[in-house]
Amino acid sequence: MNIASFLAQDHTRCDELFVRAEQLAVQGDFAGASAACREFLRGMEHHFAMEEQVLFPAFEQATGSAAGPTAVMRHEHEQMRGLFREMLIAVEARNDEDFLGATETLLILMQQHNAKEEQILYPMTDRMLPVNDVLNQMKDLAA
Repeated sequence: MNIASFLAQDHTRCDELFVRAEQLAVQGDFAGASAACREFLRGMEHHFAMEEQVLFPAFEQATGSAAGPTAVMRHEHEQMRGLFREMLIAVEARNDEDFLGATETLLILMQQHNAKEEQILYPMTDRMLPVNDVLNQMKDLAA
């Protein structure tokens, strides 16, 4: 396994959690949507932690720059976190319109973000970094 496949699989896992939360909200099951939303957000924060605490610093050290693609990814993470807050507020208020508005915006942002990571950043990290060391450090965050 390489970094690209490991993190792409985690993108898929998070996407599935996202779809579940959205489906429950559409069905009007706000208790279920709230629980699913929280599970999705935990998954996303774990994914962000693997990148922000392990992958990005290793990439920045290898390239000697924190101003490249990792700066863009961090900025997009913050944009997503803002939408996470909007989702939580909306689902707790049982406001499906606001919830679905936030999820629609988030979906577009996540698709664009994930494509950049999977097509550009992750392949670069697989070429530049000690793959097994990075994978082990990311896996240790789950423990």
